[in-house]
Amino acid sequence: MTPETADSAQQDLLDATKRQLGKVPNLYATLVQSPAALRGYLALRDSLLGGVLNERQREQLALLTAQENDCDYCVAAHSMRGARLLKMSPEELQETRHAHDADPHTDAILGLASDLIENRGRVGDEALAKARAAGVTDAELAETVAHVALNVLSNYFNHLAQPDLDFPAAPALDAGAR
Repeated sequence: MTPETADSAQQDLLDATKRQLGKVPNLYATLVQSPAALRGYLALRDSLLGGVLNERQREQLALLTAQENDCDYCVAAHSMRGARLLKMSPEELQETRHAHDADPHTDAILGLASDLIENRGRVGDEALAKARAAGVTDAELAETVAHVALNVLSNYFNHLAQPDLDFPAAPALDAGAR
């Protein structure tokens, strides 16, 4: 999608995205083919920004979901965001991609999200018990599901549309046990 080919609804969304992010990522420039799809994606994303999960946890969920779904575009985007905006080290980014974090509470959220993705929403008793024992609240459980859903949407769309990567490629995932 280029400014020359965008209709007014598409251009309004692209302009709003550029004002908010400073640029229009290729994911958005492609998803705007359906303004309804992009509006829905942005509405859920914007709503979750005001939730109980902190910025780092939200970014970690996006990175983990991208990793679990083999979405190179989103792994690159969220690795860059984690490093630049949240000052996550390369080791922390790798640990997130393996569904781990040094903080037991966040580790439980990531473990639950990984279980959720792997089992298509059917979370195992062990993962749920670990999350509860780590103090994960009902609100955090609900938002974890919502963040996974949001990121699955972008991952799957990227698989379908294959937009050009407009972020630095992420390093390969280090081998490691989950």
